[in-house]
Amino acid sequence: MSHPLARVHTLTFDIFGTVLDLTGSIVPVVKDYLASKNSAIDPQQFWVDWRGRQRLEQHQDTILMLGHGGYLEVARRALLFTLRRYGVEFSDGESTEIIKVFERLKPFEDARIGLEKLSEHYKLVALSNGNQWLIDHLTENNIDVKFDGCLSVERVGRFKPHPSVYRMAATELDCAPGEIMMVAAHSFDILGARACGFRGTFVNRYKLPYEESKLQPDLVVNDFVELAEALAEYR
Repeated sequence: MSHPLARVHTLTFDIFGTVLDLTGSIVPVVKDYLASKNSAIDPQQFWVDWRGRQRLEQHQDTILMLGHGGYLEVARRALLFTLRRYGVEFSDGESTEIIKVFERLKPFEDARIGLEKLSEHYKLVALSNGNQWLIDHLTENNIDVKFDGCLSVERVGRFKPHPSVYRMAATELDCAPGEIMMVAAHSFDILGARACGFRGTFVNRYKLPYEESKLQPDLVVNDFVELAEALAEYR
């Protein structure tokens, strides 16, 4: 009997934090802004708190079902919360300029190299919490590898890891769930995908433990180069 990973022909990718380097792209912008306010706040810690608040906003958006705000809107709300938490004065125009950094995100170098290798054997699809126009822009202009498709959670009005996202992806891609592998650096994304029958790779960029769950990833790698090498065994 063939290995389950031998069935996989389509890879869906988390984009923010897995393919694109959020910390490396955003912390310098935060640092410059805090310096302009003569603030002694550590920009790295500010980003950690902003990112954590953004995830909470996303979960609240999905659970409360009061209307899907969209990725940039919840990022904006989380930014404002974090600025207020630290007592940093800001204007609407300043916060708007900070949010524009999401349009300039750059990929991890290993992601660019690994995606190029993976594209030779697999269909590559972005499956992102991002706004559709934003992930279209980022994949077309900021990542030097062609994706075969871009799917936004806007199609279902729920953020990952809501199961409707992964079911939508399988339907849109006309694939059985077991023919798709979700690739993410965040365990919640792998949990959601595995719960819907996808295979999963946990890219452990951040050296974090995986969740205590029966829904374990098929592969755990440090970066995309390792992923390309690991998947070569199953082709």
